[in-house]
Amino acid sequence: MTEILTLSNVCALAVLAALTAYVVLAGADFGGGVWDFLAAGPRKNQQRELIARAIGPIWEANHVWLILVVVLLFTCFPPVFALLMTYLHVPLVLMLIGIVLRGSAFAFRAYDVKPSPTAKFWERVFASASVITPLILGMCVGAIASGAVGAISGRNGVYATFFASWLSPFPIACGVLALTAFTFLAAVYLTVDARDPALREDFRTRALYAAGAVFVVALGTLAVAHFFAPRLRQSLMGNVWTAPLLFATGAAAALTIVALWTRRWRIARMAAPAEVALILWGWAGTQYPALVPGRFTIAQAAAPEITLRLTLWALAIGGTVLFPSLWYLFRIFKSRSAAPA
Repeated sequence: MTEILTLSNVCALAVLAALTAYVVLAGADFGGGVWDFLAAGPRKNQQRELIARAIGPIWEANHVWLILVVVLLFTCFPPVFALLMTYLHVPLVLMLIGIVLRGSAFAFRAYDVKPSPTAKFWERVFASASVITPLILGMCVGAIASGAVGAISGRNGVYATFFASWLSPFPIACGVLALTAFTFLAAVYLTVDARDPALREDFRTRALYAAGAVFVVALGTLAVAHFFAPRLRQSLMGNVWTAPLLFATGAAAALTIVALWTRRWRIARMAAPAEVALILWGWAGTQYPALVPGRFTIAQAAAPEITLRLTLWALAIGGTVLFPSLWYLFRIFKSRSAAPA
């Protein structure tokens, strides 16, 4: 037990917790952009208005979790930070551009005169960035999980060094899975945010279809891993975390579908992020104690003990400000628009 509760493991858990918060909160914002693009039917304008109203007050606050991930990696695991920022600098820069373009387009579209060609342009930018950014995020995670990051030196060429690790079949499958999971989360959350029963039914239907898509894409990703990510496949086969995490993920998925089918909106809103979080935790659990498979374990990449200790104290002190502030933000902007259970 003492080997698990080390300072380095606690810091790695903090990174995972921040990444999970980003996925289940900001991920739904990206999914909202996808549904904005796919708005259809007699209520498509109302669907877009609901998405804008749901995202508007909180989309910038959700990026605090991504900033926390970057800061924790830089401070607590500097060799990993250097490795990722070197070999994955291309997708990470593209992801950053997507985040900036998406936020800018969302703001410019809100204040533009409608309808107009300029407003349509910003709508397209908002939708495109909402699709591309989750894809790249998932591809980065897939590249790390496959053990391909940094496996090929610069002597093998620019493409092999900086592109092959995240443009291979398994990272691409992970990117599609991330995009599908984010659209699923957004649809579930919007069933709670909707006040109009007809709008709620629109997003309930979308959420059910998206739940099926997540299941199919997840199975496809596992199949791709069998052929193109043998290191991950071996971890899945021999890790003690695999069976319980798969069971828990399946249970959360089933609960979400049942809750949506029976129109238990709040239960669905709790079960859906649990399902997505468990998929993320499954990746982390199967590669433990590696932080970057094939390159660094958590202990190998950890900063000096005093750095880890001070970082955890800073997290504890900062959390006394951050968590009440976020709770108050959600309390103000979300509680009034929530659907009944």
